[in-house]
Amino acid sequence: MAHILSAVAWPYANGPRHLGHVAGFGVPSDVFSRYMRMAGHRVLMVSGTDEHGTPILVQADKEGTTARELADRSNRIIVEELAALGCSYDLFTRTTTANHYAVAQELFRQVHANGYMVERTTRGAISPSTGRTLPDRYIEGTCPICGYTEARGDQCDNCGNQLDPTELLEPRSRINGETPQFIETQHFFLDLPALADALGAWLDDREASGTWRPNVIRFSRNILQDIKPRAMTRDIDWGIPVPLEGWEDQPAKRLYVWFDAVIGYLSASIEWARRLGEPERWREWWNDPQALSYYFMGKDNITFHSQIWPAELLGYAGRGERGGEPGAYGELNLPTEVVSSEFLTMEGKQFSSSRGVVIYLRDVLERYQVDALRYFICAAGPENSDSDFTWREFVTRTNGELVAGWGNLVNRTASMIAKSFGEIPAPGPRTEADDALLATVRAGFDTVGGLIGRHRQRQAVGEAMRVVGEVNKYVTDTAPFKLKGEDERERLATILHTTAQAVWCCNTLLAPFLPHSANAVHRTLGGDGDFMPMPRVEEVTDLDDGRPYPVITGEYSTTPPWAFTDVPVGAPVARPTPIFTKLDDSVVEEELARLRDEEV
Repeated sequence: MAHILSAVAWPYANGPRHLGHVAGFGVPSDVFSRYMRMAGHRVLMVSGTDEHGTPILVQADKEGTTARELADRSNRIIVEELAALGCSYDLFTRTTTANHYAVAQELFRQVHANGYMVERTTRGAISPSTGRTLPDRYIEGTCPICGYTEARGDQCDNCGNQLDPTELLEPRSRINGETPQFIETQHFFLDLPALADALGAWLDDREASGTWRPNVIRFSRNILQDIKPRAMTRDIDWGIPVPLEGWEDQPAKRLYVWFDAVIGYLSASIEWARRLGEPERWREWWNDPQALSYYFMGKDNITFHSQIWPAELLGYAGRGERGGEPGAYGELNLPTEVVSSEFLTMEGKQFSSSRGVVIYLRDVLERYQVDALRYFICAAGPENSDSDFTWREFVTRTNGELVAGWGNLVNRTASMIAKSFGEIPAPGPRTEADDALLATVRAGFDTVGGLIGRHRQRQAVGEAMRVVGEVNKYVTDTAPFKLKGEDERERLATILHTTAQAVWCCNTLLAPFLPHSANAVHRTLGGDGDFMPMPRVEEVTDLDDGRPYPVITGEYSTTPPWAFTDVPVGAPVARPTPIFTKLDDSVVEEELARLRDEEV
């Protein structure tokens, strides 16, 4: 048994999430967390909405509202979406809590006290028309290194190099296209070069583990080669105040949104422990060197999780070239693994809300079964390479794999049992074919579990469905529906018990991927209550300032074991209703028409 931190990327609170977002962080992190709980580990799954930074202000201005009102509204939408998706967070919170402010400021102060946060005069970009600061990501131009014409002011997505907005050729504002004006301003910089050796040693250790995805370790190595100080404050009035004398009373100086957002993993863990009434409990996941931590995100956020966040943790502990000592939180664990997914496109195009090339999570959840979407993401998502969501493939996989494969197996198994016995029958003597099937099912736990544990979810769900296929073949080969004589009843009972046993265990194999339907299958075969615990939305008040907000939480102690368990003989089985809904081919054209209507 291990303590496992499942640290899930914080969705930005400027609107609802689309499929590209949840394919990268939402479903993969939940499958992993559910499996690890089933395997007996103590999992702490945390995240929340990221609510600071200029994009919130820009969106709020467009809507004629305040940043706080926009963040409140978006937070609630995202909470409800992710809970409906079945994401089993121990705590999904937000970065505008007083608790988060205090934790972020504690880290900043100690990193500064240890000498890794240095003050510099720099040139900042402002909008000539509004006078408002432009964040690095809101400036585009030509990369001076590779010539890519859509490089951002903080990073070139083409060559992966970190940039400064002043380095871009022909810079322009992404908001209105105007050329930004650069002015001198004072900021604090995280001295990454002073932490480079420690970062390099950590990456050496992570590479030697052989567990990181090759693209993540390569990218992390590349950005380490050209490391330089990075600004950790901004000229903006929406964010966390700089917690140093002479800076706290400056209304337009705030901590960089990415400095505070990654600290959310720690602050959410602390908030979870405080809400539990055991305020030091979070230390089991953060101070114990034997604890493991896995960070889930899309590939555009690798920099912040394999460089910026580890550098903050190293600086807080005083483990750079200037030395130092840990603050009140002690020496905090660095990431065990950064689990980055590639990009999901839609019908061959990049997701773009502004251009209408988008399908929002809430719309899919309103029109289709949750587990049909989860299954598609697990089976065809952007795990190791970019992948494309098409409505044709969604319909094909739902009908051909979920409905015709798994759903049909469950339904015909329950139907035959209901018709012949009305309950799970006790078996008679087994044949080699019976034993061979159960051995295949039993072996699936090691195979599928091992793949999930190594973040090979596409292979894992494929292997689980291969076992389902073997059960379907067994039913076809043994043909229990042909055994109608009284002298054949014992053999019929044995076949149906063997089939029910296999389906019972296949449900366990598929439960991390398909938790909603796992509960339906469980009840179909006579199980009581829910098989997989589900998250809930809970209204809470801020622990320090009393402000209300919703969180996702849950009680997951009843999670079933990842093991071959006996199907309950004698459990009543009634004539079933279909677990999955078959989709009509018209869905494809209907959804493509919606997309055409939205596209700009």
